[in-house]
Amino acid sequence: MTPYLTLKAPAEHETEVKRSRFICAIAPAESVEAATAFIAERRRLHPGATHNCTAYVIGQRLQKGDDDGEPGGTAGTPMVQALVGRGFNDVVAVVTRYFGGVLLGAGGLVRAYGSAVTETLDRVEPVRMVPARLVRVSVGHELAGRVENALRASAYPVREAGYGAEASFAVAVGQDQVDVFTAWVATLTAGRAAVAVEAEVHLPEA
Repeated sequence: MTPYLTLKAPAEHETEVKRSRFICAIAPAESVEAATAFIAERRRLHPGATHNCTAYVIGQRLQKGDDDGEPGGTAGTPMVQALVGRGFNDVVAVVTRYFGGVLLGAGGLVRAYGSAVTETLDRVEPVRMVPARLVRVSVGHELAGRVENALRASAYPVREAGYGAEASFAVAVGQDQVDVFTAWVATLTAGRAAVAVEAEVHLPEA
């Protein structure tokens, strides 16, 4: 688990290379479904474009680029490389090209598509995400209201809350704050809460 950058909101920027227009739109995407929905929307907005080339990086492991008819490796791959090279994750990019009548050649296409993404990233306000852990706090129902109110008023984001045989709250806690959080919960509940450290996640840097 390493820190990475992501986006607060979608962004768009247009460049021109030898009369071809390159319109880059990027957006946060925490899943393949979110990425493909954004791609579909961009294609709907530009049905007459020569190409709508795409790239996404999700979960620091899943990377995919699509040349959408451009020569193999000249669009999707440099777009992915631009995202990864800048340290971005959980993000999708679509570069829409309107052909201007001048062939760019393979090298020119690689530069044009990569630059379209990097120039757009230069214009965004990134969010730095840092490693964290999901910590589950379980308490009896007599303490549930007090604990939930305290959690939601704290600096620790509550990712889920459930009420079954007991109340259970999944809370995102910075990796270096787990011990502090556990001690805080123990004090809050007079030692009557069960605390379990679960999955690795990321949190926006404070």
